[in-house]
Amino acid sequence: MNTVKTIDIREIEGFHIGNAEYAEAATGCTVILAEPAAVCGVDIRGGAPASREAALLNPLADNSAVNAVVLSGGSAFGLDASSGVVKYLEKRNTGFSTAYGPVPIVCSSCLFDLALVRADIRPDAALGYQACVNAQDPSLLKEGSYGAGCGATVGKMLGPDYIMKSGLGIYAAQLGDLKIGAIVAVNACGDIYDENTGKTLAGVYDRKSGEFLRADHCLYQMTSDPDLFHQNTTIGAIITNGNFTKTELTKIAGMAHNGYARAIRPVHTMFDGDSIYALSSKAVKADLNTAGSLAADVMAEAIRRAAVIKGNDYGLAI
Repeated sequence: MNTVKTIDIREIEGFHIGNAEYAEAATGCTVILAEPAAVCGVDIRGGAPASREAALLNPLADNSAVNAVVLSGGSAFGLDASSGVVKYLEKRNTGFSTAYGPVPIVCSSCLFDLALVRADIRPDAALGYQACVNAQDPSLLKEGSYGAGCGATVGKMLGPDYIMKSGLGIYAAQLGDLKIGAIVAVNACGDIYDENTGKTLAGVYDRKSGEFLRADHCLYQMTSDPDLFHQNTTIGAIITNGNFTKTELTKIAGMAHNGYARAIRPVHTMFDGDSIYALSSKAVKADLNTAGSLAADVMAEAIRRAAVIKGNDYGLAI
Protein backbone atom coordinates (compact mmCIF):
# COMPACT_ATOMS: atom_id res chain seq x y z
CA MET A 1 0.00 0.00 0.00
CA ASN A 2 1.25 3.47 -0.91
CA THR A 3 1.59 5.91 1.97
CA VAL A 4 1.97 9.66 1.89
CA LYS A 5 5.44 10.84 2.88
CA THR A 6 6.90 14.29 3.32
CA ILE A 7 9.50 15.32 0.73
CA ASP A 8 11.55 18.40 -0.05
CA ILE A 9 9.69 20.49 -2.61
CA ARG A 10 12.94 20.76 -4.57
CA GLU A 11 12.57 17.04 -5.37
CA ILE A 12 9.69 17.81 -7.74
CA GLU A 13 11.29 17.76 -11.17
CA GLY A 14 10.82 20.55 -13.68
CA PHE A 15 10.64 23.50 -11.30
CA HIS A 16 13.00 26.02 -9.69
CA ILE A 17 11.78 28.28 -6.88
CA GLY A 18 13.49 31.51 -5.86
CA ASN A 19 12.91 34.32 -3.37
CA ALA A 20 14.14 37.89 -3.34
CA GLU A 21 13.16 40.69 -1.01
CA TYR A 22 13.74 44.28 0.03
CA ALA A 23 13.93 43.33 3.68
CA GLU A 24 14.27 46.92 4.89
CA ALA A 25 10.85 47.67 3.37
CA ALA A 26 9.29 44.30 4.29
CA THR A 27 8.34 43.28 0.77
CA GLY A 28 9.49 40.70 -1.73
CA CYS A 29 8.60 38.18 -4.41
CA THR A 30 8.77 34.45 -5.04
CA VAL A 31 9.26 33.02 -8.53
CA ILE A 32 8.40 29.53 -9.72
CA LEU A 33 10.28 28.82 -12.94
CA ALA A 34 9.02 25.94 -15.06
CA GLU A 35 11.82 24.35 -17.07
CA PRO A 36 10.53 23.30 -19.56
CA ALA A 37 7.27 25.25 -19.70
CA ALA A 38 4.48 23.77 -17.56
CA VAL A 39 0.77 23.37 -18.07
CA CYS A 40 -1.00 25.67 -15.62
CA GLY A 41 -4.45 26.38 -14.23
CA VAL A 42 -5.68 28.92 -11.67
CA ASP A 43 -8.61 29.35 -9.30
CA ILE A 44 -9.21 32.86 -7.91
CA ARG A 45 -11.82 33.03 -5.15
CA GLY A 46 -11.08 36.21 -3.22
CA GLY A 47 -12.91 39.38 -4.12
CA ALA A 48 -9.88 41.66 -4.51
CA PRO A 49 -7.18 40.01 -6.66
CA ALA A 50 -4.19 41.72 -8.25
CA SER A 51 -3.06 39.49 -11.10
CA ARG A 52 -1.30 39.34 -14.47
CA GLU A 53 -2.12 37.09 -17.46
CA ALA A 54 -4.74 35.16 -15.49
CA ALA A 55 -7.04 35.11 -18.52
CA LEU A 56 -4.55 32.89 -20.35
CA LEU A 57 -5.21 30.14 -17.81
CA ASN A 58 -8.90 29.90 -18.62
CA PRO A 59 -9.40 26.39 -20.05
CA LEU A 60 -11.03 28.04 -23.08
CA ALA A 61 -7.98 30.22 -23.79
CA ASP A 62 -5.41 29.19 -26.37
CA ASN A 63 -2.47 28.78 -24.01
CA SER A 64 -0.72 25.46 -23.57
CA ALA A 65 1.92 26.29 -20.95
CA VAL A 66 3.58 28.99 -18.85
CA ASN A 67 7.25 29.69 -18.19
CA ALA A 68 6.85 31.13 -14.71
CA VAL A 69 4.46 32.10 -11.95
CA VAL A 70 5.27 35.03 -9.68
CA LEU A 71 3.90 35.57 -6.18
CA SER A 72 4.64 39.09 -5.00
CA GLY A 73 4.10 41.71 -2.36
CA GLY A 74 3.50 45.35 -3.22
CA SER A 75 -0.18 45.16 -4.15
CA ALA A 76 -0.75 46.05 -7.82
CA PHE A 77 2.65 47.79 -7.88
CA GLY A 78 4.24 44.38 -7.36
CA LEU A 79 3.09 43.20 -10.76
CA ASP A 80 6.20 45.00 -12.03
CA ALA A 81 8.31 42.13 -10.65
CA SER A 82 7.02 40.01 -13.52
CA SER A 83 8.79 42.28 -15.99
CA GLY A 84 12.12 41.23 -14.50
CA VAL A 85 11.14 37.58 -14.85
CA VAL A 86 10.24 38.19 -18.50
CA LYS A 87 13.64 39.81 -19.03
CA TYR A 88 15.41 36.87 -17.38
CA LEU A 89 13.59 34.38 -19.59
CA GLU A 90 14.07 36.44 -22.75
CA LYS A 91 17.84 36.46 -22.19
CA ARG A 92 17.67 32.66 -22.15
CA ASN A 93 15.62 32.51 -25.35
CA THR A 94 12.71 31.03 -23.40
CA GLY A 95 9.06 31.56 -24.16
CA PHE A 96 6.22 30.98 -26.58
CA SER A 97 7.69 30.62 -30.05
CA THR A 98 6.84 33.34 -32.59
CA ALA A 99 8.35 34.46 -35.88
CA TYR A 100 9.91 37.37 -34.01
CA GLY A 101 11.42 35.45 -31.15
CA PRO A 102 10.13 33.72 -28.02
CA VAL A 103 7.61 35.54 -25.81
CA PRO A 104 7.89 34.51 -22.13
CA ILE A 105 4.56 33.59 -20.56
CA VAL A 106 4.58 34.79 -16.97
CA CYS A 107 1.54 34.85 -14.68
CA SER A 108 1.52 36.57 -11.32
CA SER A 109 -0.53 37.50 -8.27
CA CYS A 110 0.21 40.08 -5.58
CA LEU A 111 -0.66 40.62 -1.94
CA PHE A 112 -1.01 43.88 -0.03
CA ASP A 113 1.94 44.56 2.30
CA LEU A 114 2.28 48.33 1.85
CA ALA A 115 1.17 49.12 5.41
CA LEU A 116 3.76 47.13 7.38
CA VAL A 117 6.98 49.15 6.99
CA ARG A 118 7.19 51.26 3.81
CA ALA A 119 4.71 51.83 1.02
CA ASP A 120 7.11 53.52 -1.39
CA ILE A 121 9.36 50.50 -1.99
CA ARG A 122 7.74 47.59 -3.82
CA PRO A 123 8.90 44.53 -5.73
CA ASP A 124 10.11 45.72 -9.12
CA ALA A 125 11.68 44.28 -12.25
CA ALA A 126 15.13 44.15 -10.64
CA LEU A 127 13.78 42.11 -7.72
CA GLY A 128 11.91 39.73 -10.02
CA TYR A 129 15.10 39.16 -12.00
CA GLN A 130 17.06 38.50 -8.81
CA ALA A 131 14.49 35.96 -7.66
CA CYS A 132 15.08 34.06 -10.92
CA VAL A 133 18.84 34.12 -10.31
CA ASN A 134 18.30 32.88 -6.76
CA ALA A 135 16.07 30.09 -8.03
CA GLN A 136 19.11 28.48 -9.65
CA ASP A 137 20.65 27.90 -6.19
CA PRO A 138 18.31 25.55 -4.28
CA SER A 139 20.13 26.24 -1.00
CA LEU A 140 18.79 29.81 -0.98
CA LEU A 141 15.12 28.82 -0.70
CA LYS A 142 13.71 29.73 2.72
CA GLU A 143 10.35 29.92 4.47
CA GLY A 144 9.07 32.69 6.73
CA SER A 145 9.70 36.38 6.11
CA TYR A 146 11.22 35.82 2.69
CA GLY A 147 10.08 36.33 -0.86
CA ALA A 148 6.37 37.06 -1.21
CA GLY A 149 5.96 36.38 2.50
CA CYS A 150 8.41 39.07 3.60
CA GLY A 151 5.69 41.57 4.53
CA ALA A 152 2.80 39.16 5.04
CA THR A 153 0.60 39.58 8.12
CA VAL A 154 -2.66 38.05 9.35
CA GLY A 155 -5.52 38.86 11.71
CA LYS A 156 -6.29 42.32 10.36
CA MET A 157 -9.97 42.42 11.18
CA LEU A 158 -9.46 45.03 13.95
CA GLY A 159 -6.65 46.96 12.30
CA PRO A 160 -2.87 47.15 12.70
CA ASP A 161 -2.75 47.08 16.52
CA TYR A 162 -3.97 43.47 16.49
CA ILE A 163 -2.11 41.93 13.55
CA MET A 164 0.53 39.21 13.68
CA LYS A 165 3.39 38.39 11.34
CA SER A 166 2.99 35.55 8.90
CA GLY A 167 5.14 34.64 5.92
CA LEU A 168 5.90 32.19 3.15
CA GLY A 169 5.08 28.52 3.74
CA ILE A 170 6.36 25.56 1.71
CA TYR A 171 5.45 21.91 1.99
CA ALA A 172 5.49 18.86 -0.30
CA ALA A 173 4.45 15.23 -0.17
CA GLN A 174 4.72 12.10 -2.29
CA LEU A 175 2.25 9.26 -2.81
CA GLY A 176 3.69 6.50 -4.97
CA ASP A 177 5.22 8.26 -7.96
CA LEU A 178 3.02 11.34 -7.55
CA LYS A 179 4.67 14.39 -6.01
CA ILE A 180 2.78 17.53 -5.00
CA GLY A 181 4.08 20.68 -3.34
CA ALA A 182 2.59 23.96 -2.14
CA ILE A 183 4.12 27.42 -1.95
CA VAL A 184 1.96 30.03 -0.25
CA ALA A 185 2.29 33.59 1.01
CA VAL A 186 -0.26 34.03 3.81
CA ASN A 187 -1.54 37.59 4.14
CA ALA A 188 -5.04 36.74 5.29
CA CYS A 189 -7.59 39.02 6.87
CA GLY A 190 -8.57 36.11 9.12
CA ASP A 191 -6.94 33.76 11.62
CA ILE A 192 -4.68 30.79 10.91
CA TYR A 193 -5.50 27.41 12.47
CA ASP A 194 -3.85 24.05 12.83
CA GLU A 195 -6.48 21.86 11.19
CA ASN A 196 -5.36 18.81 13.17
CA THR A 197 -5.79 20.36 16.62
CA GLY A 198 -8.04 23.35 16.03
CA LYS A 199 -5.43 25.55 17.73
CA THR A 200 -5.14 29.18 16.64
CA LEU A 201 -1.61 29.74 15.37
CA ALA A 202 -1.83 33.40 14.40
CA GLY A 203 -4.51 36.01 13.91
CA VAL A 204 -6.29 38.85 15.67
CA TYR A 205 -4.24 39.14 18.85
CA ASP A 206 -4.93 41.31 21.89
CA ARG A 207 -1.49 42.05 23.30
CA LYS A 208 -2.93 43.51 26.51
CA SER A 209 -4.83 40.38 27.48
CA GLY A 210 -2.51 37.94 25.72
CA GLU A 211 -5.47 36.33 23.97
CA PHE A 212 -6.61 35.70 20.44
CA LEU A 213 -9.83 37.41 19.38
CA ARG A 214 -11.55 35.28 16.78
CA ALA A 215 -11.55 37.09 13.45
CA ASP A 216 -14.91 35.68 12.39
CA HIS A 217 -16.51 36.90 15.63
CA CYS A 218 -14.92 40.32 15.09
CA LEU A 219 -16.40 40.37 11.59
CA TYR A 220 -19.86 39.61 12.91
CA GLN A 221 -19.62 42.66 15.20
CA MET A 222 -18.50 45.03 12.43
CA THR A 223 -20.71 47.32 10.42
CA SER A 224 -18.03 48.56 8.01
CA ASP A 225 -14.37 49.45 8.01
CA PRO A 226 -13.21 50.74 4.62
CA ASP A 227 -9.55 50.70 5.72
CA LEU A 228 -9.66 46.90 5.78
CA PHE A 229 -10.94 46.39 2.27
CA HIS A 230 -8.58 44.84 -0.29
CA GLN A 231 -5.53 45.00 2.02
CA ASN A 232 -5.09 41.25 2.40
CA THR A 233 -4.81 38.13 0.19
CA THR A 234 -3.34 34.64 0.40
CA ILE A 235 -1.59 33.70 -2.83
CA GLY A 236 -0.17 30.29 -3.55
CA ALA A 237 0.75 27.65 -6.07
CA ILE A 238 0.61 23.88 -6.34
CA ILE A 239 3.36 22.18 -8.33
CA THR A 240 3.17 18.53 -9.34
CA ASN A 241 4.83 15.97 -11.54
CA GLY A 242 1.39 14.51 -12.34
CA ASN A 243 0.34 14.55 -15.98
CA PHE A 244 -2.73 16.79 -16.12
CA THR A 245 -4.45 19.05 -18.64
CA LYS A 246 -5.12 22.73 -18.04
CA THR A 247 -8.74 21.96 -17.22
CA GLU A 248 -7.69 19.30 -14.72
CA LEU A 249 -5.15 21.65 -13.14
CA THR A 250 -7.84 24.27 -12.76
CA LYS A 251 -9.84 21.67 -10.82
CA ILE A 252 -6.78 20.78 -8.71
CA ALA A 253 -6.29 24.48 -7.92
CA GLY A 254 -9.93 24.62 -6.87
CA MET A 255 -9.57 21.58 -4.63
CA ALA A 256 -6.43 23.10 -3.11
CA HIS A 257 -8.63 25.97 -1.91
CA ASN A 258 -10.03 23.43 0.55
CA GLY A 259 -6.64 23.72 2.24
CA TYR A 260 -7.26 27.45 2.57
CA ALA A 261 -10.66 26.76 4.12
CA ARG A 262 -9.22 24.30 6.63
CA ALA A 263 -6.44 26.62 7.78
CA ILE A 264 -7.85 30.17 7.44
CA ARG A 265 -11.04 31.60 8.96
CA PRO A 266 -12.74 33.58 7.54
CA VAL A 267 -11.42 33.02 4.02
CA HIS A 268 -12.33 34.03 0.45
CA THR A 269 -13.82 37.31 1.65
CA MET A 270 -14.22 40.47 -0.39
CA PHE A 271 -11.28 41.79 1.65
CA ASP A 272 -9.00 39.13 0.15
CA GLY A 273 -7.74 38.25 -3.34
CA ASP A 274 -7.19 34.56 -2.55
CA SER A 275 -5.65 32.78 -5.56
CA ILE A 276 -4.05 29.40 -6.26
CA TYR A 277 -2.13 28.34 -9.36
CA ALA A 278 -1.51 24.70 -10.25
CA LEU A 279 1.42 23.72 -12.49
CA SER A 280 2.32 20.32 -13.90
CA SER A 281 5.57 18.96 -15.32
CA LYS A 282 3.56 16.01 -16.76
CA ALA A 283 6.12 13.41 -15.69
CA VAL A 284 3.86 10.66 -14.31
CA LYS A 285 0.32 9.43 -14.80
CA ALA A 286 -1.89 10.23 -11.81
CA ASP A 287 -5.51 10.31 -10.68
CA LEU A 288 -7.16 13.73 -10.60
CA ASN A 289 -9.16 13.13 -7.42
CA THR A 290 -6.12 11.84 -5.56
CA ALA A 291 -4.00 14.77 -6.71
CA GLY A 292 -6.64 17.34 -5.76
CA SER A 293 -7.14 15.85 -2.32
CA LEU A 294 -3.40 15.74 -1.68
CA ALA A 295 -3.08 19.31 -2.97
CA ALA A 296 -5.52 20.47 -0.27
CA ASP A 297 -3.52 18.61 2.37
CA VAL A 298 -0.15 20.07 1.41
CA MET A 299 -1.63 23.56 1.06
CA ALA A 300 -3.12 23.45 4.57
CA GLU A 301 0.25 22.35 5.98
CA ALA A 302 2.11 25.06 4.02
CA ILE A 303 -0.24 27.67 5.50
CA ARG A 304 0.42 26.33 8.99
CA ARG A 305 4.15 26.62 8.37
CA ALA A 306 3.74 30.17 7.11
CA ALA A 307 2.15 31.07 10.44
CA VAL A 308 4.80 29.52 12.67
CA ILE A 309 8.06 29.98 10.69
CA LYS A 310 8.33 33.75 10.71
CA GLY A 311 11.97 34.83 10.78
CA ASN A 312 11.96 38.63 10.95
CA ASP A 313 8.72 39.53 12.72
CA TYR A 314 9.16 43.31 12.26
CA GLY A 315 8.25 43.88 15.89
CA LEU A 316 5.01 41.91 15.78
CA ALA A 317 6.01 39.02 18.06
CA ILE A 318 3.56 37.95 20.78
